[in-house]
Amino acid sequence: MAEIRGGGGGCCPPMDLMRSEPMQLVQVIVPMESAHLTVSYLGDLGLVQFKDLNSEKSPFQRTYAAQIKRCGEMARKLRFFKDQMSKAGVSPKEYLGKEVDIDLDDVEVKLGELEAELSEINANNDKLQRSYNELVEYKLVLEKAGEFFASAHRSATAQQSEIESQQVGEDALEAPLLQEEKSVDPTKQVKLGFLTGLVPREKSMVFERILFRATRGNIFIRQSVIEESVVDPNSGEKAEKNVFVVFYSGERAKSKILKICEAFGANRYPFSEELGKQAQMMTEVSGRLAELKTTIGAGLDHRKILLETIGDKFEQWNLKVRKEKAIYHTLNMLSLDVTKKCLVGEGWSPVFAATEIQNALQRAAVDSNSQVGSIFQVLRTKEMPPTFFRTNKFTTAFQEIVDAYGVAKYQEANPTVFTIVTFPFLFAVMFGDWGHGICLLLATMYLVLREKKLSNQKLGDIMEMAFGGRYVILMMSLFSIYTGLIYNEFFSIPFPLFSPSAYECRDASCSEATTIGLIKTRDTYPFGVDPVWHGTRSELPFLNSLKMKMSILLGVAQMNLGIIMSFCNAKFFKSAVNIWFQFVPQMIFLNCLFGYLSALIIIKWCTGSQADLYHVMIYMFLSPMEDLGENQLFPHQKTVQLTFLFLALISVPWMLLPKPFILKKQHEARHQGQSYSQLEETDESLQVETNGGSHGHEEFEFSEIFVHQLIHTIEFVLGAVSNTASYLRLWALSLAHSELSSVFYEKVLLMAWGFNNVLILIVGILVFIFATVGVLLVMETLSAFLHALRLHWVEYQNKFYEGDGYKFAPFTFTLLGNEDE
Repeated sequence: MAEIRGGGGGCCPPMDLMRSEPMQLVQVIVPMESAHLTVSYLGDLGLVQFKDLNSEKSPFQRTYAAQIKRCGEMARKLRFFKDQMSKAGVSPKEYLGKEVDIDLDDVEVKLGELEAELSEINANNDKLQRSYNELVEYKLVLEKAGEFFASAHRSATAQQSEIESQQVGEDALEAPLLQEEKSVDPTKQVKLGFLTGLVPREKSMVFERILFRATRGNIFIRQSVIEESVVDPNSGEKAEKNVFVVFYSGERAKSKILKICEAFGANRYPFSEELGKQAQMMTEVSGRLAELKTTIGAGLDHRKILLETIGDKFEQWNLKVRKEKAIYHTLNMLSLDVTKKCLVGEGWSPVFAATEIQNALQRAAVDSNSQVGSIFQVLRTKEMPPTFFRTNKFTTAFQEIVDAYGVAKYQEANPTVFTIVTFPFLFAVMFGDWGHGICLLLATMYLVLREKKLSNQKLGDIMEMAFGGRYVILMMSLFSIYTGLIYNEFFSIPFPLFSPSAYECRDASCSEATTIGLIKTRDTYPFGVDPVWHGTRSELPFLNSLKMKMSILLGVAQMNLGIIMSFCNAKFFKSAVNIWFQFVPQMIFLNCLFGYLSALIIIKWCTGSQADLYHVMIYMFLSPMEDLGENQLFPHQKTVQLTFLFLALISVPWMLLPKPFILKKQHEARHQGQSYSQLEETDESLQVETNGGSHGHEEFEFSEIFVHQLIHTIEFVLGAVSNTASYLRLWALSLAHSELSSVFYEKVLLMAWGFNNVLILIVGILVFIFATVGVLLVMETLSAFLHALRLHWVEYQNKFYEGDGYKFAPFTFTLLGNEDE
């Protein structure tokens, strides 16, 4: 089918974007020893879309499952390195050099060694960091608990002295525990134990309450707040903690306290009552902290050097692993032949690429020292090929706008050819202001002039979208300047750029800005709207009439272009049925009604007639036999209207009835051995063959075809009215843009100027700038863009564009460097 369609004639000149590149289904038979290199060279070429010949097999049953698993493991190690570099603030060096052929086995060994070394460094560093954090906590315990014991000792000594001086026989309530131990009878002395440590501050009150209840009040606890946060040795996160000292009596109480400490995540540390030992422990801890700090610093330096070494080769290794993984994925799509010595692959490629593919196959066979060369052959098929348009950086964004609606069917006329002009033009009709257009142009020129630098940077989502569509915005801004000159609006201000106004005041009484006192003294203003219209009482009625009629003319012209494109498709696919029973009646119906309306608008403009076109069009249907009277624009208008109305009515059954019966007759003739070539070249028989597979003897569902044609006819007839009305959005948005611009200028800028105050003027200018940028250059741009998009997708493309194809997605290494895993 690809060959038949590729050789079809067309009504349009040949161009890359008009129709998909002719595609062919190719088969390659590759010896096992050169298969890897062959696929690698085809990936560099990027012109073959392989078909999966092993779709019935699971990923684990395929030939190269082990190699893909191996590449996946290397990719995991690279992701680990990337994560470690990101945490350490090390950036991988950009790989700009020529590709060096490195062995995958060497990469695998090197990655394994580096992962083991880095993991060991990380483990040692974590262990040292944990020890360091424990020592920091231990030092805090020694400081706070030491203060508590020293305070208690001083208090006990003072109280003992007071007791001895006063010779009081009974114990004071406030005597410290240490003193109590000394004052008790030695035969009845109870040894008190204590535990010290740190507990998270948010748990400290609950911790104290649980301890009290668990021991039935047979404990004494003191807590001291640590001002600064400390790093917890277990979690490695910063936390606010309190130092605690718990005194208890008995082993049973001790075991309970230990369990509660463990449950609350309280870290315990040993502590001595003796002041000498406390000082010794403090000295030891401080010395070990200094040593650990030096050791950790040296470990981090070594880790950073290792990561920088990895960063130098990271991009090269990453590209190699991705490339190998892509190659093995593609090799898994090829099937083994019966001898298990060759791989057989099938795929789509453009016809022009056949020589390049054969050269790549020969080069792979030579470079791999294969004794047998690869076999390349073209297969004949009725399967629908993918669609491939060769685009450049300018046309890509326009093609993506069309593809967002649907990818063109193979060899179908591509709307992008005309969308490159019509899309920015319709946008500009709604956005016509050459001041705003210049602002858009300056912003876009920044993106265009710095595209090389920006294309290598990671931009935000919105900026990425704007950069991708920079040439669309460039065209939109240029057309906006053009339509702005036609509307004669520069931030809503008119300028007599091309000549003075054609009108002047008859006397001083016309200074109140009306056209009543104006007389024509010069030739008509040569380009666009005469500046004298702006600010007059009749400005709005005049511009409304102009823009509304202009919208109808543009809409009818674009819809006619859509129907003509359907003729191009029908002629290319040699479908006489679609030409005579779709294109012809559609052209008659649309132009007998709305083409006629467009002609009346042009005649009215040329003759200066006062005829009411609303009345003409309404009574053309309601009272076609009635005389037109003062609304007559040309001789025999009534006869012309009756003829057009009759042709429009005839075109509806013309669209609806003949086509299903002709298709049925062709289907019957085909199965009787007649009209083979004619049937294969019609759209409908193509659909049947595509869906029906190899057996083309399915039932012809006449009812389905008839219902489909009925729906298509009703949609076109109603759509002709609704689509024409839809183009009035050009008038509405243009008017809204103009009025908003005028309001910002008059009610903000001129009003601020009128106060004769510098501060108010500065504020007014700032408000005007922000309102212009925020509302007119951002929101209005987006609004006009979306409306232009709708007019192309719905009103224009539904006349001819099926959009049910699928895009050509060749196996290529070009995008591997930009993809995320």
